[in-house]
Amino acid sequence: MGISSRDTGLNYHVSVDCVVFGFEFGKLNALLIEREMQFEGSTYTDLKLPGDLVRTDEDLDTAAARVLKELTGLENIYLKQYAAIGTPNRLTRLERDMEWLRQIGHPEKVVVTVAYYSLINIDQDKINKFQLQKNARWQAVSQISELAFDHLEILNEALQTLRTELRSNPIGFELLPNKFTLSQLQKLYEVILGVSFDKRNFRKKVTNMPYIVPINEKERGVSHKPARYYIFSKKIYEKTRKNSLDFSM
Repeated sequence: MGISSRDTGLNYHVSVDCVVFGFEFGKLNALLIEREMQFEGSTYTDLKLPGDLVRTDEDLDTAAARVLKELTGLENIYLKQYAAIGTPNRLTRLERDMEWLRQIGHPEKVVVTVAYYSLINIDQDKINKFQLQKNARWQAVSQISELAFDHLEILNEALQTLRTELRSNPIGFELLPNKFTLSQLQKLYEVILGVSFDKRNFRKKVTNMPYIVPINEKERGVSHKPARYYIFSKKIYEKTRKNSLDFSM
């Protein structure tokens, strides 16, 4: 059950922050917002997670969906609440963060944020005219070392949650095209989990998963031997599901 902004019982502001993961070309990316401010006499820029205060006429899930719609133009994408953070000094650890709050006229220094993560297949969304706000950009998760406020901690917790969920639920297919090769599937799991799988053992495990279905179609226009495409069947998964999707076991 989601946490309602009406249940806080406090005069704190409540916000949502969204960690948007996208998979492309063997990299796990996160969608970040460039923040610009005047700080110590010069223009300073850094990066933050997308988010916003919850409006009085919306619940938390609606607020998170709104943030993503405004940011990407997309609706009905995978979105899951995974944490609530209310550390008193989470917005005021650094002087530049406090200055940014003052510049935007933020009335409170204490904000309880509810964190969500979302999964988007970047390749497919480009086909669907995926568009970002001009101050938003994808960045490889492995290259993110600093974010505004406590957003790096929120991102890292989202990544750990994603890794746990990936082993027990078929959420990884949200990051893949509708049809995919086994190499793409293996790379997805390796990148997210930070491990390497033996190719032969990986494929052997896949053949024992009836919900990963081969189709009569192969890659085209590639320099190597064309690989067969597969699809994920949610219907078969629901009928035959097990407690684990851990390919390393």
